[in-house]
Amino acid sequence: MAIRVYHVDLREAQADPALAALFARSDTSAPFDRLDWLRLLAETCFAQGRCFLAVAREGDRIVALPLRETAFGFAQLGNWYSFFIRPLGRDVDLLSALAASLHRPLRLYPMLQEDAEAMAGALRSQGWLGNIEVCDFNYYCDITSSCFEDWWRARPGALRATVRRKGRDGAVDLQVLSQFSDDAWDAYETVYQRSWKPAEGNPAFLRRFAEAEGAAGALRLGIARIDGEPVAAQFWTIEGGTAWIHKLAHDERHKARSPGTLLAQAMFSHAIDVDKVSRIDFGTGADAYKRDWMDAVRPLYRIEFHRLSSPSSWPRLARLALRGWIKRPLVLPGSTG
Repeated sequence: MAIRVYHVDLREAQADPALAALFARSDTSAPFDRLDWLRLLAETCFAQGRCFLAVAREGDRIVALPLRETAFGFAQLGNWYSFFIRPLGRDVDLLSALAASLHRPLRLYPMLQEDAEAMAGALRSQGWLGNIEVCDFNYYCDITSSCFEDWWRARPGALRATVRRKGRDGAVDLQVLSQFSDDAWDAYETVYQRSWKPAEGNPAFLRRFAEAEGAAGALRLGIARIDGEPVAAQFWTIEGGTAWIHKLAHDERHKARSPGTLLAQAMFSHAIDVDKVSRIDFGTGADAYKRDWMDAVRPLYRIEFHRLSSPSSWPRLARLALRGWIKRPLVLPGSTG
């Protein structure tokens, strides 16, 4: 049976049982793997461009890579809301066939190391030239403790002391909600607008995602209030045994009360003791405060590849070659030496 390679529109993919299953919510999925996430991105964030799945299949074997067309060439179907992007399916032959079907420059990020290396290997096997480089970092914590209290005792002493001291008077009221409501989301947006965060990239996308996760029972929306006023908020989801921390913010005017820290403790407690997650993922960014809550950090990668047969790619290939000649050691955030 020959390998079949083709590109399919996201709406058409939903009607294909094999693709719908590959990109469905499951015990091992991440939000960024799901077809409903990709369709929502395409509709709200990339409405002016072509978004599709590049697919290679042979019998029951299947590999698919979400892509979009840009002025550069092909890019990931993802943006700042995506913790990572990756091809689904790890069949080497199918991934190589998929790589052979692409005829425009390709740039993908952020990717976990194993996914970046698998994609780069497939491209190189088909004569593509390019490189892999670190573009960001991801903090995460694997939960091996039997309960939150055991996990909490392993946190830095200064963090535990802050929670003990600031929470003593009970002035900060904490809620962890599993259902979407207009009032709760309005509270989240109020806090975000008063925080140090830049303007939200696409509020419509985030709200629709939160609504869908609430309907699926996967939403965890934390709200901290002082005298009834929302002062801190966190937006998490639960999927594939992982708690995904999408957004957090606090009102700078109440920073002295540490409502964000108190709310974070409540969210971690709920994820560990109630949701029984095996991992908590803090997304992208090497923010220093994440080290108090997380136990591990890993680099995220960008890959960029071109076909030598395309003269328009030669200047970019020359720049990539120059960057590849400069060897710089990889230093993880918080490391010494």
